[in-house]
Amino acid sequence: MPQATVHLLRHGEVHNPDGVLYGRLPEFHLSELGQEMARTLAEHFSRRAAGGARITYLAASPLDRAQETARPTSDALNLQIHTDERIIEAENYFEGMKVTRAELRRPKHWPRLVNPLRPSWGEPYKNQASRVMEAVQDARLRAIELAAGDFGTNGPEAIMVSHQLPIWATRLSAEGKPLWHDPRKRECTLTSITSLVFDDAGTLLRVQYSEPAASLLPGASSTPGA
Repeated sequence: MPQATVHLLRHGEVHNPDGVLYGRLPEFHLSELGQEMARTLAEHFSRRAAGGARITYLAASPLDRAQETARPTSDALNLQIHTDERIIEAENYFEGMKVTRAELRRPKHWPRLVNPLRPSWGEPYKNQASRVMEAVQDARLRAIELAAGDFGTNGPEAIMVSHQLPIWATRLSAEGKPLWHDPRKRECTLTSITSLVFDDAGTLLRVQYSEPAASLLPGASSTPGA
């Protein structure tokens, strides 16, 4: 059986004029630039499909920004968007706040800052990697099922629209690296694609990374979701 690939796609830029850490809060939608990013990714996947890629399954986090990023690809490839809670943004104590150095110096927050390895301010990295990889494996099997053996020379592919931190924790885990990290050094830009390639037994063969919307990144907001 040809290799199967699951693409973890980070959502596009979010309209967030106050610069808060929006986390899992509702009503944080894509900005105009974010919508353009989503259309660019749809065009990218459409070109790949026209070239023979067998993209058969599309899923997204339940959060607005992920669903809106998935929509143009859904329309372009005529794929239903399956909502998967397991690829949602990480839980974070600072959700809804504007996280500045002055805010972090407030004593009430100090107990949440004692362990950056876990981290103490939010959902453990290992929990994020575990839930996302479970969803990835299910998406891999679903993509194979939906391809119904019609792979041609290309293995089936799935797309999952998620969020920077869960994607990055999953990549670190997949590559056997420590999960604690400097958030400023994550290689997971807006609408970037982290692709996990598996053999027919579901064993991870390699991780690939690409930025099809790189030309839209200059000037984009860098406020993380978590």
